[in-house]
Amino acid sequence: MTTFLLVIIYLAFISLGLPDSLLGVAWPVMKLDYGAALETAGFLFMAIAGGTIISSLASGKILKRFGTGQVTFVSVLMTAGALLGFNFAPSVLWLFLFAIPLGLGAGAIDAGLNDYVATHYKAHHMSWLHCFWGVGATFGPIIMAQFISGQNSWRNGYFTIAIVQFALVLILLFTLPLWNKVVKNSDAITSEKQGESNDISQNEEVKPLQIRGVKLALASFLFYCGVEATVGLWGSSYLVNVREIPVAVAAQWVSFYYAGITIGRFLTGFITFKLGNLSLIRTGQLVALAGAFLLFLPLPSTFSLVGFIMIGLGLAPIFPCMLHETPTRFGKRHSQTIMGYQMAVAYTGSTFLPPFLGFIASYTTIGIFPICIVLFVAAMLLSSERLNSLLAKSTLQKSKQIEI
Repeated sequence: MTTFLLVIIYLAFISLGLPDSLLGVAWPVMKLDYGAALETAGFLFMAIAGGTIISSLASGKILKRFGTGQVTFVSVLMTAGALLGFNFAPSVLWLFLFAIPLGLGAGAIDAGLNDYVATHYKAHHMSWLHCFWGVGATFGPIIMAQFISGQNSWRNGYFTIAIVQFALVLILLFTLPLWNKVVKNSDAITSEKQGESNDISQNEEVKPLQIRGVKLALASFLFYCGVEATVGLWGSSYLVNVREIPVAVAAQWVSFYYAGITIGRFLTGFITFKLGNLSLIRTGQLVALAGAFLLFLPLPSTFSLVGFIMIGLGLAPIFPCMLHETPTRFGKRHSQTIMGYQMAVAYTGSTFLPPFLGFIASYTTIGIFPICIVLFVAAMLLSSERLNSLLAKSTLQKSKQIEI
């Protein structure tokens, strides 16, 4: 039963990744059909991200009231309906309207499933969960490209992804009773000792943002997603304009970066049997920082490829391991709410930090790209290590109090 539900959660994360890169792939054709400007896609992306941030912030209360199973079911239903709406949308205005439920549904799924897996399953499942998101994000553009190249119809691409989502809705509907049963029979770490590392979190009257270390954790998520999205958005431009690499080759090198993240997360699932989350987070940050320095240093262009792969491999364990540490760091009582805050800040980082670099580059040069990546990774490492130190001191103080 536990394994069967885990398969469903994996499928849900594949479905979560499927729509994420559809807009970017389809927009060159969509904008011609609608007579829209190129930058309209950016506003649509921000509308989706805005809905995601809002639902992530509200997810704590919603999950507590309705449970992860029901929230996931309704959220996937919302995203499926929104994608079907994209298929039938007669104008750009309708795209903006359907972008709202698409973002709201995605944020609730993300926060809910991350918290559920962090609380009821072991660390390797979290890494594989986000690996499956990469599978969905990879196949989404492939499906869309097939319809665009074969039928010149982006609408059929959205329709196909919507049908996949509706199939998952039916599966979730029939498996709703499983969610509460698995809580009792899960192979996860269920002891409340997970949350004892931060004694202040056990006080029910304390607001989540007042818990020791939460703000540092949020900063880590902000800079992590800022790095991941910035490398993906501006990496090719840097290679073409600064390193003078052909466009096709630059795109391929950036694809190796995403491959590094996806493959790295698959491998991280096995490594978690030997290393803990904190060690993996620190190691990943140091590897990513080393890769960023390879882009920064005046070395032959081949080292840029190595740098992109190293950044991808370094980033791979960080996000899932930080998510899995949430109940351990801050206690199960507040983990759902804090998980929602973390996802909201993560989406904020991926939404605003890449345009921030683009804004500065428009007045200077895209050559600042590696400098910004180094600074973002360093800020993430600093926030994470400061958090570890703070929680370690808290645990030490509590152990001394017990001894006294």
